Amino acid sequence: MTRRVKGLVSLAVIAAAAAVSLPLVALRAAQPVAPVAPAAPPRAVTLPFVGELTQGGWLRGTLPAGVRSLSLDGNPVKVAPDGGWFVAFDRDAGAQAVLRVSYSNGTLGEQRLSVAPRAWQIENVNIPRKPGGPSEAFMALRRPELARIEAARILTTDAQGWRQRFVWPIKARISGRFGSQRVYRGEPGAYHSGLDLAPGGSGATFVAPADGVVILAAEKPFTLEGNLLMLDHGMGLNSAFLHCSQILVKEGEHVRQGQVIGRIGMTGRATGPHLHWSIKWNDARLDPLLFLPAN
Repeated sequence: MTRRVKGLVSLAVIAAAAAVSLPLVALRAAQPVAPVAPAAPPRAVTLPFVGELTQGGWLRGTLPAGVRSLSLDGNPVKVAPDGGWFVAFDRDAGAQAVLRVSYSNGTLGEQRLSVAPRAWQIENVNIPRKPGGPSEAFMALRRPELARIEAARILTTDAQGWRQRFVWPIKARISGRFGSQRVYRGEPGAYHSGLDLAPGGSGATFVAPADGVVILAAEKPFTLEGNLLMLDHGMGLNSAFLHCSQILVKEGEHVRQGQVIGRIGMTGRATGPHLHWSIKWNDARLDPLLFLPAN
């Protein structure tokens, strides 16, 4: 009988405690919540820059004091300690782009850019594209090559070539232009991703178009590129030189603008001796001609 009474008393105590605590909970829930002020919209700014505001082009500038970060179309852009920055636009970039800056006081600024379209060299041919893709035997060779190219492109170096106006790797006849493309009975083929320079034979030397660090120097020919040489110019900008007959620098080596780095050839998939020079900024393919002096 005693145990039963104790149990009833305990239940009564719990119920009383619950009755007391409920109003307290209700009071807390009724407290007003301070409204969160909406973020101020970005104000229009004008950033100083130079470059080619067009498909396959580039911009380079220096951020004003008080800017903490920069983005292009929502993607973060690397900024040098002195405020220098570099961005570029793919061959198929859209007509509009947005640079956004974040200031140290928490405010935002925005500059809308109009990216000029290009009249690419398009050739319509009345033949179908070859059916089927690459064979498994070919891909067994190709996969490790692609992995090595990708690994080279994501390397970060102290190269400062992105700050320079580029020079011609070799003065020679232009035998293929960036962006040119064939369309097979309405089906587009892959566009030409670089600039072809043909001096008329193998063995001629070519130079670094800007300061850089060697990030890939093929020891043996790749299936398509042949003897491939790649330079990092910093800030995500890099050059690739295909079909070399000889590579005259080593991986990890710092090279200066105008320094001889290789010899022209026709290794890999090439129909004649020439230098295929391509430029990328991150994933964007760029027109080497837009990096060179007009003359």
